[in-house]
Amino acid sequence: MNKPLFPDVVVNGQIIPSTAIAAETQNHEGPRDKPGIAWRKAANALAVRALLLQEAARRGIDPDPQEVGPGQTETEDEALIRGLLEAAIDVPAPSEETIRLEWERDPTRFRAPPLWEAAHILVACDPRQEDIRDIAEKRARDLAAKVIAKPKSFAHVAKENSDCSSRGEGGFLGQLGPGDTVPEFEAVLRRLNVGEITAEPVLSRFGWHIIRLDAAAEGVPLPYDAVRPRIAEAMEKAAWTVGARDFIAELAAAAEISGAELRTG
Repeated sequence: MNKPLFPDVVVNGQIIPSTAIAAETQNHEGPRDKPGIAWRKAANALAVRALLLQEAARRGIDPDPQEVGPGQTETEDEALIRGLLEAAIDVPAPSEETIRLEWERDPTRFRAPPLWEAAHILVACDPRQEDIRDIAEKRARDLAAKVIAKPKSFAHVAKENSDCSSRGEGGFLGQLGPGDTVPEFEAVLRRLNVGEITAEPVLSRFGWHIIRLDAAAEGVPLPYDAVRPRIAEAMEKAAWTVGARDFIAELAAAAEISGAELRTG
């Protein structure tokens, strides 16, 4: 008999049915023309989950669900896995020497947030509505062509055409820092040169933007004492990730698993 294309997963005798794996695939990315990739990711994820829950049961971990957000509490399984990992993984705090050495590798990596001054023209639309989005894009491209041809007309074009309240200021948005705009807008600010206008309209959840960067100030490097807590936290998280990966690899190496591929080396 031929093996099924998408088999059940079995972890130490515990069967994870293909229906559960199929439901889990929605949480994993993969090319549409290669559904097997998302399936394997889902199978592996559920196999790891089963391993951890089995080990939590073996150790007699008691679930203690905690609040993880407003109105959101861990499930019992999530609490068991968290409790197991807290018990199994011991990450020592990095020493002062290693923290300082990490900073000294390149102190310029740790800077105050950059600041930008920018203006924009917004052609508002719901990007999920394809027909409306396309009409708005054509209008945005026409406006972009106007201000690219005559940059000094930007404020006038913004006042006459922008769908943003900043049109009253000629599209000027004032001083902006990281997180003050949507990610698509900020990404453009980070790559534009001062005085430059986007030749192509930029799409965000608000619609199409034509953006001009008026000024930019790169954040100054921060002193060691200011960034030490951030470096220490990042080092602890990295060490914890390695510890969790090694712990799961140990469980997988000692387990009998079929239908999933958990690398142990």
